[in-house]
Amino acid sequence: MNRPDRSTVRPAAVLAAALAAGLALAGCGANGDRSTSSSDHRRPAPYAPDQGRTAAPAPSAAPAPSGAATPDGPEGERRTPSRAPDHLSTFALDVDTASYGYARRSLADGRLPDPATVRPEEFVNSFRPDYPRPADDGFSVTVDGARTGADGWSLVRVGLATRGADRTSERPPAALTFVVDVSGSMGEPGRLDLVRHSLRLAADQLRDDDSVGIVAFSDGAETVLPMTRLGGARDRVREAVDSLEVRASTNLEAGLTTGYDVAAEGHRKGATNRVVLLSDALANTGETAADALLGRIDAQRREHGITLFGVGVGSEYGDELMERLADRGDGQTVYVSTRDQARRVFVDQLPAHVQLRARDAKAQVAFDRKTVERFRLVGYENRAVADEDFRDDRVDGGEIGAGHTVTALYAVKTRPGAAGPVATATVRWLDPATRAPRERSGAIGSGALGARLWEGGHDSLQLSAISAYFAEELRGGALPGSPGLAALAGYADGIRARSGSPVVGELAEAVRQADRLTVRRPSPEGEFGPADPYA
Repeated sequence: MNRPDRSTVRPAAVLAAALAAGLALAGCGANGDRSTSSSDHRRPAPYAPDQGRTAAPAPSAAPAPSGAATPDGPEGERRTPSRAPDHLSTFALDVDTASYGYARRSLADGRLPDPATVRPEEFVNSFRPDYPRPADDGFSVTVDGARTGADGWSLVRVGLATRGADRTSERPPAALTFVVDVSGSMGEPGRLDLVRHSLRLAADQLRDDDSVGIVAFSDGAETVLPMTRLGGARDRVREAVDSLEVRASTNLEAGLTTGYDVAAEGHRKGATNRVVLLSDALANTGETAADALLGRIDAQRREHGITLFGVGVGSEYGDELMERLADRGDGQTVYVSTRDQARRVFVDQLPAHVQLRARDAKAQVAFDRKTVERFRLVGYENRAVADEDFRDDRVDGGEIGAGHTVTALYAVKTRPGAAGPVATATVRWLDPATRAPRERSGAIGSGALGARLWEGGHDSLQLSAISAYFAEELRGGALPGSPGLAALAGYADGIRARSGSPVVGELAEAVRQADRLTVRRPSPEGEFGPADPYA
C-alpha cells in the first residue's frame, strides 16, 4: 500500500521469530460478520481529545476533510492524516517484523537500536497469539484487555487472524524473482552466506509449478537465472545460487530495475508475482534517492500487480530504505541473522508469503464516548489512514497472507465509574479473487477489563504488552503502567517457563540486554527518564 513517507513519519522483527513462536496463547472476544457487495518519534502520539463528532465513518464518496490523507505526494505518496477530533482510530494492516529483529541484532552486538528504527507494532507482531481462526478466507476478530495498574488505564488488544495455509491443497502458483545484493558489504559473515543458505531452502520448499528468477547486483546488475519453472530445474537453481559471489559497490537501483524487468517478463496471470529483495539495503551507487526507487516500484505494482518482499541482513542495515521500498511495493519486511531464522521464513512460513488471504485490509476501532475518556494506538503512526477513507476501497490497505495474525494495542483510560461498551473493532478487506469488500467486527465492554494485566491467566496479552512496553522504552516514550525493563524481562521469563517457547526466551534476553545498556538521560525538565504524558 502507499503509506506516509517514512522519512517524515518515523515511529518507533523477525517474522521468523514471530511466526515460529508456536505459543498456544489464547485470546477471547466477540466476533461478528457482515459481508458487503459494494525526525524521530520518541514520544507517544497524543491521545484523542475528549470532544468532537461521534458519527460513523463517512461514506466512501465523501471528500476528505482538511488535514486528512490525500494522494498528493510524489508518485501518489500519502501524507500523514491529522488526528480527527473523534473516537475513531483507523490504520492499514501490516505484518512487518523487521524492526524487532534488527533491534535484537543491535542489542546482541552491544548497542541500543536507533530510536528511529523502533516501531512498536512490529515488536508486537513478532509474536503470534493463538487467536481463533476463521473457517473462510477472511479474518477472525478478537478483542480483549486488562487494567495496567495506572489510574484508570487499561491495555485493549485487537487481534486479527487469517486461516492457515493447507499444504495439501491447491494454491495459485508463485513467480518469485530473487534480487540478491552481492556488493562488498555483503561479504561480512551473516550476509551473503546466509542469503545463499536461504535461497537453497526456498528452492527445496517451493512446488514444481512455481517459477524462480535470480538477479544479482553490485555496481551493476545481471540476470543469473531467468524466470524458470522449478519442476525438473531445481539443480539449475541451486547452481545459480552457488554462483553468487561478493563483488563491488551497491547499485540498488540497477538491481531493482533488472529484477522487476525479469518479474514482468516472467509474469504469470493468476499467480503470486513477487520480487524478493535480499540485501543490507545500504545503497551507495546509482540512484540512491528513495523517492525515485519508490516510483519505479509503484509503477510495476500498479501495472503488473508485482509485490515486494524485503529480507534484511547485516549488522549495519538500511532499515528505513528497505521498509519504504516494501511499503510502496505492497509487501512486507523481515530481518534474519541466523540460519534458524532463515529456515522459519523460507521453510516454515513460505506458504504465507505466496498465498494471499486479503487485499487492501484496514482496521477501524470506534471507542464509546460515554465510557472512554482517552485512548492511543501504540505504534502504527506511519500506517495511519483517514477515518473517512476506511470504506473507500480506492485507498490502499495491507496485503495479508495465509496464517497471519495482526495485533494492535491501545492504551485506554475509562471514565471513573463508567460501565458499558468500550470499543468495537472492524476489519475491512477485499477478497483476493473477486475484490468484493467484506467486513467483520468484534467488541469489548468494561466488564472485560476487570483483571489486572500482570496477574495470572493472561500470558498471551502479557506477551503483547511486554513487546509494546519494551519498544516504547527503546524509543524513549512512555505507556501507562510500564513496570520498567527489569520487570518486563522477569515477566517474559515467566511466560517462557510456562510455555517452553524459545522465542519468548529470546525476548527476555533482549530486554535484559537493553536494561544493561540503557543510560538514564536528563529530560528537558531536568528530571531523569522520559516524562509520562499520561500522568
